[in-house]
Amino acid sequence: MSIEHESVVDHPLDDVWAWHARQGAMRRLVPPWQPMKVLAEAQSLADGRAVLGLPGGLRWVARHDPAGFDPPHRFVDALSAEGPTSWPARVIGWWRHTHEFSAADGGTLVHDQVDTTVPASALRSTFVYRHRQLADDLAVHRDAGAKQMVVAVSGASGLVGSALTAFLSTGGHTVIRLARGSVPDLSGVDAVVHLAGAPIAGRFTDAHKRAIRDSRIEPTRRLAEAAARADDGPRTFVCASAIGFYGFDRGDAPLSEDSTRGDGFLADVVADWEAATAPATEAGLRVVQVRTGIVQSARGGTLRLMRPLFLAGLGGRLAAGNQWLSWIGLDDLLDVYYRALYDTRLSGPVNAVAPAPVRNIDYTKALAGVLHRPAVLPVPSLGPRLLLGSQGARELAEANQRVLPTKLESLGHRFRFPRVADALAHELGHG
Repeated sequence: MSIEHESVVDHPLDDVWAWHARQGAMRRLVPPWQPMKVLAEAQSLADGRAVLGLPGGLRWVARHDPAGFDPPHRFVDALSAEGPTSWPARVIGWWRHTHEFSAADGGTLVHDQVDTTVPASALRSTFVYRHRQLADDLAVHRDAGAKQMVVAVSGASGLVGSALTAFLSTGGHTVIRLARGSVPDLSGVDAVVHLAGAPIAGRFTDAHKRAIRDSRIEPTRRLAEAAARADDGPRTFVCASAIGFYGFDRGDAPLSEDSTRGDGFLADVVADWEAATAPATEAGLRVVQVRTGIVQSARGGTLRLMRPLFLAGLGGRLAAGNQWLSWIGLDDLLDVYYRALYDTRLSGPVNAVAPAPVRNIDYTKALAGVLHRPAVLPVPSLGPRLLLGSQGARELAEANQRVLPTKLESLGHRFRFPRVADALAHELGHG
């Protein structure tokens, strides 16, 4: 059986080919809703070997066929039965994927053909996703017009870090992954992106709150100091932050970067976290603090937790559902970090949220609609409080923050997914 999918992207053939040839392309193209993790990317499209991790310790090994390599027009990979854990080759039967590129009016025709026993209906959403990712990523890099940069990234193995490093490297930038706990030499680096920090989600015990603070405040200060003293070092320092700065309940008030600090544990942490970047600011670096909303990704965070509940028809609003949810799609968050790297007009706190925050009840309706499931079972407030404790539930599950991306909108920033239903559909394979 042969499955084919094609689209025209408005970018030159050489640019499209170069994007696929760089490290990070596979990570950008594997759909987040599939139970796959990229363990190793092929070092060459001519004769390389890529490995995907599957549930249960199983592996999908794909080898590139030298006979099908014709740059910049074609490369081919095929499923390989290597070792006892490569069971897909015995279950699927065969898989041969031909990637073809040719010049077309307005850009490049991208044509995928897969010869396999897998039904075409099972792969349609995958190719829609892949072609959308390719077109959007190339558009962001083209519109930025940024020179090639050397970017040092901490927390590069996390949800955001792994996606950001792949996005940067496929765009032609050099990424240096910083080791946890080390004091790096940042000479020759153009910019730093600091993402490392213990997960915030969890029961707010004393130990958990200590881990949240200890993994952010001092490590940020040490890295800012290293950036400040580096010879021929970075001129830009971008640090993760959070909309927790605004407090856990601000009602219906729209919140911009100029809004006052709110109340609560997370507001205190974020204020100290952002203040810890002071050594970089004092040394004359351009410093950006990315105040991130609730990230929507099928690979992690709240969406990954909620998806099975909604698929089972057990999803619903939290309590009355009136609280505001300030969210952002993962790919849009990458674009915000990228703009923070190249756009010298940005400095200080930047709200990394979509332009249309939604109430909890509207979010649950959107998620249920994307998954074609009902959302009729409200979750009582007692549930989150049992899991997170009263403080954790108040500051996380029940947080009420209507945050707007005021600085980004003033610059004409384009969001890939300004509406929550579109972001959820893309992440869950219903685009």
